[in-house]
Amino acid sequence: MATATGTFPLRLVDGRRLERRYRDVLLPGGILCDHEGQARVLPRYFYEIESWKQASETYLAPHFAASEFIHTDVREAPALRVFPRYIPCATVLVALALELFRDAVGTYVYIGANGGYCSPRHARVGGASPHCWGTAANIYRVGDTYLDSHESISRYAAIIHDVIPTVWTRPLGPLLARTDDHLHLDLGYVVSVPRDAGGETYNLKLAGDPL
Repeated sequence: MATATGTFPLRLVDGRRLERRYRDVLLPGGILCDHEGQARVLPRYFYEIESWKQASETYLAPHFAASEFIHTDVREAPALRVFPRYIPCATVLVALALELFRDAVGTYVYIGANGGYCSPRHARVGGASPHCWGTAANIYRVGDTYLDSHESISRYAAIIHDVIPTVWTRPLGPLLARTDDHLHLDLGYVVSVPRDAGGETYNLKLAGDPL
C-alpha cells in the first residue's frame, strides 16, 4: 500500500510491506520497552521521502520542512542514511507543536542533528524513545539564543508548557536521561494512522473480550 494524499507529496506506506532491509530498521508495529518496562507499540505507517530535495521542499508545518526531522549522522542505521527515507506519520504532529512554539517565541527554532526522527536501530536510542515515534524534537537554538545553560533551557521549557500543557520536557542535568545542552520535548508515544491507511480486517472471533 502506497498512496499520496491530496496535494501532500509524500507517499503513505505500510511499513510491514516494505523491503526486509527497511522492516529490520523501522520495526513497523513492533514493540519497544520504556525505562519502566512498559511495552510501547511502534508506528506502522510512514511517509516516504524520495530525495533531500523533496525533504527540503515538503513542509509538515508552515515553517518546518521534512528535512529538519531527518538530519542524522552515521549513528543512524545504514538503510536510513540514504534515500528513500521514512518518517512516522505522527511527525506531522510534532511539527505542528513546534509551529505553536515558534509563534510563542516569535523567532526561529532550530532542531539539532539526530534531534528529530531516529529509528529504533539508531545507535543512541535506548529503549522506547519518542524519537522513534517521530514525536520528539531536540531544540538547540531559539533565535540567537543557544540552549546550553540551565537558565536558557528552563526559560523555553516554561514557554512550551504554556503553549502545550501536556508536552513532556527532559529534566535538567548532566546525567543519563537528562539534558544540559538542548531542550528535549515530546508528545509521548503517539501512533498516527491516516484515514487512507489499509489497516486490518476486523475479526470478531479473534478480537476477544474487552477488558
